Amino acid sequence: MIEIDGFRKSFGHGSKRVLAVDGISLRALPGRVFGLLGPNGAGKTTTLRAIATLLKPDEGAIRVAGHDVVAAPDEVRSRLGFLTGATGLYDRLTPAETLRYFGRLQGMDEERIARRTEELADLLEMRGFLHQRVGTCSTGQKQKTSIARAALHEPQVIVLDEPTSGLDVIASASVVAFIRRCAEEGRTVMFSTHILPEAERLCHDLAFIHEGRIVEAGTLDEIGARHGSGDLNTIFLKVTGHGEAA
Repeated sequence: MIEIDGFRKSFGHGSKRVLAVDGISLRALPGRVFGLLGPNGAGKTTTLRAIATLLKPDEGAIRVAGHDVVAAPDEVRSRLGFLTGATGLYDRLTPAETLRYFGRLQGMDEERIARRTEELADLLEMRGFLHQRVGTCSTGQKQKTSIARAALHEPQVIVLDEPTSGLDVIASASVVAFIRRCAEEGRTVMFSTHILPEAERLCHDLAFIHEGRIVEAGTLDEIGARHGSGDLNTIFLKVTGHGEAA
């Protein structure tokens, strides 16, 4: 589970300090996909990086699988797989070599690394480029490699920041199928996106974030019932003050 209570984070100093996330609270549960939705600059990435222990909250608490991200960051990292758009890959390594390298960093033995590499190669349709240097891979192939790296150690919680951004339809479909599979295996999955139709198809639970605040949250049915519409684009425009009914 991911538990966030009153998380607040700002950047800068003095009069130039900018509030990125303003006291949000949410729960993401095992066996479900939680979508954090919002435009660029809304606070999605800041929230996910704090979950992954890369940023410390100014206020509030964040727990992953029962462990506080500040008090027990190593415990959190061992249970978490994290994909961020800023994560780089070594161009001279192949995806298979990349997974072997990061598997060793996670303390996995060679047999387990090999097994998981085979599993992920099938799940993410990586067979055609598994032994090709990353520097020659396409954007979609690199993204799949990064997702495989995040999931290699079979974490309880998987956090993905814009996992399908920049991907074509075929690559996006395999990533979406992989996210569904993770939830079916009982993992907690949280991902951010600004692609609302994708979230509508994939998520069990949703939260709209706008200017650092949660402006709507619940299941798709609950949110739709409150606004008299199942269309997430219409709802988002409304709750952010850009719709006719706002």
